[in-house]
Amino acid sequence: MPSSTPTVVLVHGAFADAAGWFGVINELQRHGIPVIAPANPLRGLASDAAYIASVAARTAGPVVLVGHSYGGAIITVAGATENVVGLVYVAAYVLEEGESLGELQGRFPDSQLVGSLKQWTYPVEGGDLAEEVSITEEAFPAVFAADVSESVGKVLAASQRPLAVSAFTEAASAAAWKTKPSWAIVAGADQVINPEVERFGAKRAGAVTVEIEGASHAVAVSRPTAVADLIRDAVRATS
Repeated sequence: MPSSTPTVVLVHGAFADAAGWFGVINELQRHGIPVIAPANPLRGLASDAAYIASVAARTAGPVVLVGHSYGGAIITVAGATENVVGLVYVAAYVLEEGESLGELQGRFPDSQLVGSLKQWTYPVEGGDLAEEVSITEEAFPAVFAADVSESVGKVLAASQRPLAVSAFTEAASAAAWKTKPSWAIVAGADQVINPEVERFGAKRAGAVTVEIEGASHAVAVSRPTAVADLIRDAVRATS
């Protein structure tokens, strides 16, 4: 019989991979909370959300979805999956149904990310080309991870995964926070997503919100205990 304790599914965002959850996973496992951190394809909102929804659906028992950055947009859609019982947004986009990342971000001043991206094409099925972006390695530590050590920032920069440009314009097909309880962390010194974007989305969703002053976008790396504590709150509330 599946456990009544939800499994935490950690969804990383753009310019990152699942290793960024290392410290959070360690904290959750120390407290006996089942957790998985799948690879996010980063190829587009609809397809990425469908993949994460499939991960949730094949997980026995209830699931709490946790999304960092662009991962927040994904859990907003994938959270409509039946066994998802809660959503946790970590320095993340919280979209409304029918809204895109670009539309939400466009209501607020740009962050430092805008001037720090590089773009190129990659092949897709049928011989066509699509575009993707990443953060320049020179800008990455200051923009993405200002509150971690220089050496860790360089490793994160070297291992980042690019995001398909189409992800910025795809509209969310659902807003699971309308029917599922939500929690949110605002990274007070975020230079990737304007913290005002994070505050706005969390408030709109009625999320239980914690703001971490001085935290960079890499808050899950720099403050894993604080992030895990809020996830544990969500797990307790939905158990």
